[in-house]
Amino acid sequence: MIRIRRIGILGGTFDPIHVGHLAAGAAARSALSLDEVRVIPAHDPPHRAAQPCASAYHRFAMAALAIADEPGMMLSDMELKADGPSFTATTLERLHACGYAPVELFFITGSDAFAEIATWRDYPAVLELSHFIVISRPTCPLAGLWSRLPDLAPRMHMIEAGGVAAPEALVEPAVSIFLVEHRTPEVSSTGIRDRVRDGRSIAGLVPPAVERYVERHGLYRSAGSTGPSNG
Repeated sequence: MIRIRRIGILGGTFDPIHVGHLAAGAAARSALSLDEVRVIPAHDPPHRAAQPCASAYHRFAMAALAIADEPGMMLSDMELKADGPSFTATTLERLHACGYAPVELFFITGSDAFAEIATWRDYPAVLELSHFIVISRPTCPLAGLWSRLPDLAPRMHMIEAGGVAAPEALVEPAVSIFLVEHRTPEVSSTGIRDRVRDGRSIAGLVPPAVERYVERHGLYRSAGSTGPSNG
């Protein structure tokens, strides 16, 4: 029997990438025994009213530095090379075009974002394009998703902290929704940008290499600043 590949997809603006992103990717990889996690920076995030503060070049470079020592994480520029908004459904369809089946893909998101899944483009069809791994967030307990999204409850599999998905859940012919209980750092890219603009330290909120990169290129020192365009 040929083993199906398990590819995690961790998308985001990553403006900048931070320790919370890395913790979510690592938790998903462990809980679902993923072969790899692909970090995919968005080109034009549809959920943001304004463009990213840092250029695509800088966001990609920071992501590369952040995952350099993270086991099983790989960086992809597939969305940065594409035109138009980086919708989740579009990203997953591009991966299908590359030969990946829905059951091989595991889209990673936070419980706060997943709670708004009904507002995502192509909902509910987007849930047929891959498995979904929902990582708990302090502001949005996983338990609340069962009542908030009752129509999706039959597809949900709870994985307690430190646990691993049951083998039978990974061989089902249909895609599933895995709720992963894991304590991730309470940090946001917005808060990091605010700290830099205010002259405060971001040590511990981003990997050291990213902290040095932000300082060296003068990113986020003023609202809307992208820093040097060519690094």
